[in-house]
Amino acid sequence: MKVIIVGAGIGGLSTALALHRQGVDCEIYEKVPTLLQQGVGLMLLPHASKVMEELGVLPALDEVGVRIEHTYFRTRHGQNVWDEPRGLAAGYDVPQFALHRGYLQRVLVDAVEERLPGALHLDAAFENVEETADGVVAQFRRADGSIIKANADALIGADGIHSAVRHHFYPEEGTPRWSGLMLWRGSAEWPTFLDGRTYLNTGGMDAKFVCYPMASGSKPGIQLTNWATVVRRAEPGGPPPAREEWDRQARLADVQELLKVFTIPEVDIEALVAATPMFWEFPMCDRDPLPRWSFGRVTLMGDAAHSMYPFGANGAAQAILDSKVLSEWLSKESSVAKAFKGYENERLPIVNEIVATNRSGGPEHVINAVEKLSPEPFNDLEAILPFAERKAIVHGYAKLAGFSNEQVAAGSSSGSGKTH
Repeated sequence: MKVIIVGAGIGGLSTALALHRQGVDCEIYEKVPTLLQQGVGLMLLPHASKVMEELGVLPALDEVGVRIEHTYFRTRHGQNVWDEPRGLAAGYDVPQFALHRGYLQRVLVDAVEERLPGALHLDAAFENVEETADGVVAQFRRADGSIIKANADALIGADGIHSAVRHHFYPEEGTPRWSGLMLWRGSAEWPTFLDGRTYLNTGGMDAKFVCYPMASGSKPGIQLTNWATVVRRAEPGGPPPAREEWDRQARLADVQELLKVFTIPEVDIEALVAATPMFWEFPMCDRDPLPRWSFGRVTLMGDAAHSMYPFGANGAAQAILDSKVLSEWLSKESSVAKAFKGYENERLPIVNEIVATNRSGGPEHVINAVEKLSPEPFNDLEAILPFAERKAIVHGYAKLAGFSNEQVAAGSSSGSGKTH
């Protein structure tokens, strides 16, 4: 069997490695002529780390990332509403990583080039795919206008929120759905705060600031620190103000006033943002869940199938889980169409629920719930929102998304499908 993968992002590269592990041949086609280390920080929760361990890249991730061992969810006034250990410190058998998206992509590219030499093709933008009696024929176009045609048994669309493969099957879908939230993200070298392995999430969905270390710095006591801030500009559901991209540089003046609403004792966030060489602004978008991902010998995965808001740190993780399930179905099912349908039946209901849950804030909804009940600083958190209700929000999401301790220990690649 041979599979074409469209897109060399986290999902597409993970799929190539997962297929190779199962003995399935593949070729990857990516539209950009050069893979740059774009993006900023992301979190790999233990369910994604477990797949990375199976793919043999965990040691490489340790070289470029930071093992996160504690997380805090706080109101914008700096009051804790939930905190807990994470990764190995929480009893998982694999770490939780924070790392630069570009570093993660580089680790995966290096593994692909070592294990599948010649399989990665750049400067190849997907145009269309046709199913034949015994396979597929896909057409790609180079920047100079020349055409590439590729034959295989199957095609997987892993080409992101603006997926050309998805558009091939849903041509009338239109632009991504805007949350009404604007997001600014950047990173800078910054003195280590707390234990150097802590994730801070301050403020509810409409006004949020997140920061965490994601790599070693240029000298001891310094780490490359990722930050992100969110503010609501409109009600959800309208068209985005601009195409969501990573390379729209923002200005310090755009965010300076926004930062003043947050209390974060451990980090001078105004100075952290001011020290950031460059950072980016984009509208936080997703797409409405689809009723179907698979069409005969073609299927979708990752953001092409289920783009989601970045609450809950599950966008890249769910793409990685897709890669595991896809490769397993293709290795055990002789019919490509049946394999893709099996993958879809296993993953679609759960991931569509995660997309919907992320629209209300994911596990960080615990902050929204407290801030709604107590907009001003509180004296008694238990009286505002009891522990059991807060735990149900945070741990319910973990179970839904598939990273409860029990699920990771069992090697599950899917959540329960239920938030409680």
